[in-house]
Amino acid sequence: MKDSYPKKIICMTEESVELLYLLGEEHRIAGVSGFVRRPIEARSLPKISSFTHANIKKIKQIKPDLVLGFSDIQKDIAQELIGEGINVFISNQRSIEEILNYMLILGGVVGQQARAQAYVESCRSKILQFQSLTDQKPYRPRVYIEEWDSPMITGIHWFSELVEICGGRPIFVEKSRGVLAKDRFVSTDEIVESNPEVILACWCGKKVDINSILCREGWENVPAIKHGLIYELSPEIYLQPGPALFESGLEELSGLLGQISVKPS
Repeated sequence: MKDSYPKKIICMTEESVELLYLLGEEHRIAGVSGFVRRPIEARSLPKISSFTHANIKKIKQIKPDLVLGFSDIQKDIAQELIGEGINVFISNQRSIEEILNYMLILGGVVGQQARAQAYVESCRSKILQFQSLTDQKPYRPRVYIEEWDSPMITGIHWFSELVEICGGRPIFVEKSRGVLAKDRFVSTDEIVESNPEVILACWCGKKVDINSILCREGWENVPAIKHGLIYELSPEIYLQPGPALFESGLEELSGLLGQISVKPS
């Protein structure tokens, strides 16, 4: 039977790459973002983009059947590619449920509906497993998730949900649901008033400067600062809306937050 699914797929973000490998469809990947880290084998694939820019000329030379991207930030790239007559699919998943739905969609795109369904079910089982552990914890600390430092941006919806599943209480649950980054801007006053006991810093595109967080003016009485409970997390795991959250993120976060069994004094 002739394969009628896309044979050459360009992946402008990492989550689609990782999922196609998990589905056994990595042979369809013809180009990836320069930020790809997972799996290791994907790092040797042709690089065609960063997150905000793409090499349109190189993409045209590859002649892909489909280009996959993520979020409104890539809308200008998508518009240019569409103008060149190239098929483009930009997803906008923000919550864990939307991420799981995206996996099912991509599974259908490459003819792996059953395999994608099985993988999604395994992810749901992991979520229930870690939620069960959380339900047994004697204390759930207040958590500030920082996705960027200037301006300060709190974690996106799925990140906030992951923290809740793993035993934390995110201090900006409502803001995390903002569709755009600007919807998640937070101020020093808001953070200090919320009095977080743990800070999870995960800056997209640069290394976290923990010392700069410790030295922020007016933060000296924040419990997370007083007790040094500031942790740097990997953007390639927590800021990619795909398998890495379930393959690595749940376990790491559960272990980290599980160390805090009583209210920091």
